[in-house]
Amino acid sequence: INLTKGFLWEGHALASCLSLTFMLLLHILDVCMSESHHAECPESCFCSESVDSGLMVRCRDMNLIAVPHGLPNNTRHLYLDNNLLFTIPSDSFIGLPLLFRLDLSHNRLVHLEPGAFRGQADSLSSLDLSFNLLETLDPEAFGDLRAQTNLSHNPWLCDCRLQLAMPQLLLDPSSLAEVVCNTSEPEELGAQGMPFILVATDLDFCAALRRTTDFAMLITMFGWFTMVISYLVYYVRHNQEDAIRHLEYLKSLPNRQDRSGESLTRSTWL
Repeated sequence: INLTKGFLWEGHALASCLSLTFMLLLHILDVCMSESHHAECPESCFCSESVDSGLMVRCRDMNLIAVPHGLPNNTRHLYLDNNLLFTIPSDSFIGLPLLFRLDLSHNRLVHLEPGAFRGQADSLSSLDLSFNLLETLDPEAFGDLRAQTNLSHNPWLCDCRLQLAMPQLLLDPSSLAEVVCNTSEPEELGAQGMPFILVATDLDFCAALRRTTDFAMLITMFGWFTMVISYLVYYVRHNQEDAIRHLEYLKSLPNRQDRSGESLTRSTWL
């Protein structure tokens, strides 16, 4: 009996040892995989990964003047805030098919090139462009992007172009009050200092443009009318003799008809 108990105890100890060894191997494997992900990070960024959030890449406060190259293609959260970015070129994030959140706030952005967010229509859910130097928007920069976008705290030029572009974006409701007109065109609309969401519903920034377009169309039509009149005058002057002969011929038609009638009457009497 004692011998049997000894074998059982040794077997249990061996099983515990094997289980502990297996857990240790899993931990070492996890650390190695984590380190391999970190090795893919650009030098100016810090990467961390969790089961819930996925890969998070932080490149904030690095004085970056361009989007870093070599970002891991499994990046889910990318933080590029508090840098010196002036523009976002086309296809800047084309190699990040899993990107869920993109923070570009607190930079010096003045321009977003067409196709800047190409390839992010299906994955990107949150885009932060607040605290930059944007004055206007090019809808082609966003394409079919449906991410909730924060545009607050930019020196917006409220004009017809911005009024047409804004409805194409899915704006962050909490930031709408901070999307304020720094200037407006035309200036007499008095939109300076007003939240764009308020003035855009009451003012038509495109009215002046439509009036300009209508006036241009009127001038064009007047030009065509003048050309037609000039052609008619030219035609009449160069065919005046034919016109006079034709007019005299038309005037003589009733007289000829009357004379024909008189001749027919005389023949009847005779």
